[in-house]
Amino acid sequence: MSRTIARPPGDQPAKVLLVDDRNDNLIALQAILQGMPLVTVAVASGEAALKQLLLDDFALILLDAHMPGMDGFETATHVKSRDRTRQIPIIFLTAADRDARLALRGYAAGAVDYLTKPFDPWILRAKVSVFVEMWAKNVLLQQQAERMDQLESAARKALSALRDGDPESAAEALESIDPLA
Repeated sequence: MSRTIARPPGDQPAKVLLVDDRNDNLIALQAILQGMPLVTVAVASGEAALKQLLLDDFALILLDAHMPGMDGFETATHVKSRDRTRQIPIIFLTAADRDARLALRGYAAGAVDYLTKPFDPWILRAKVSVFVEMWAKNVLLQQQAERMDQLESAARKALSALRDGDPESAAEALESIDPLA
């Protein structure tokens, strides 16, 4: 059964940040996600991930737990400490054995999931699909909330103008509403 990922109207596809110090793993992740309605951005370190997060908005982060320098756990802690990025879900990917303590450490750092390699690529695609869908619906909700705020503001201005006996200003307030927005 095929599933179509929703995309906010007029917006670009979701971006997924891939973080792994091994280029072959980044290439493999890009191949697994190929054909999905999303854009991947690959970086080779936690530091580079944090810099990229200053430049772009992401629907999801796929993060290697074990990297030289700033490891995935420290990277996740920084991501979750920033207002701008704390809501981005993180899926840890690791070649480490199925040590429950590492998984718990990942969840404690803010991960929503923790997968050990090798993993089934179809399972990863399904998980990415769910998080991208949630991101798209969240963006749509934000757009609808902004639209509701605009409508409420115009209605208040129109009511105020009518109370003041100024029907022309009331009409202008209502005409300022973009019917296509």
